[in-house]
Amino acid sequence: MIYKIYPLLVFLLLSFGKDSKNTPELKTATTRSIAKVEKKLTVDAKIENIYYSLNSNNFKLPELKSFSEALKGFYLLKERGIVQKNILTLVDFSLSSNTKRLWVIDMTTNTILFNSLVAHGRNTGEEFATAFSNLNSSFKSSLGFYSTGEIYRGKHGASLRLDGLEKGLNDKARERGVVMHGADYVSESFIRDHKRLGRSQGCPAVPVELTDEIIETIKDKSCLYIYHPSRSFTMEERLMS
Repeated sequence: MIYKIYPLLVFLLLSFGKDSKNTPELKTATTRSIAKVEKKLTVDAKIENIYYSLNSNNFKLPELKSFSEALKGFYLLKERGIVQKNILTLVDFSLSSNTKRLWVIDMTTNTILFNSLVAHGRNTGEEFATAFSNLNSSFKSSLGFYSTGEIYRGKHGASLRLDGLEKGLNDKARERGVVMHGADYVSESFIRDHKRLGRSQGCPAVPVELTDEIIETIKDKSCLYIYHPSRSFTMEERLMS
């Protein structure tokens, strides 16, 4: 499985690049090991293979760039036991809020289960998400990797708690009350009336009619990744163990 190969490759790369105490012989051996692994099965090639073999279920596929970052993090988190389910939820905030930019993917069967509208925070932007924050009362969305938590009943009905896994980026999610919940402003009718999707206080809100199905599917330690191109893939350095 790739999630067994990827952490090894990351470890070798980090060891080679950061440890000034490495001897020339060790560096040579490391280089050869990396080349051997890459020749046999490169991470990017494996991810592309998974991407192009996805069962779309008649949904639109996510972009390869966002999917690739999400999958790398998913496998690393799985390897470390931080997430347990073979479910990956990808939110692509590079896309217009008027488009379906949330995907829930069953990584056991490589099948897209849901493709849905999803809101960003009111201070994150209008139609497009442009500004992000980890601060309380910012009313902004936070990027990065999350582990899903438990379902509870709140003012929006059934809601799913989220635990941010990246220090300084989204680790205050639970403290801020950033959860997945349903909202009537996440709908095609709202878009028609307002020319854009409604916005939340920072939560990834989804359509009311899909809320129960989605949160029941992704609850209890599955991986959720909120992508935006303004943030590079540095999760290995920020990851909270």
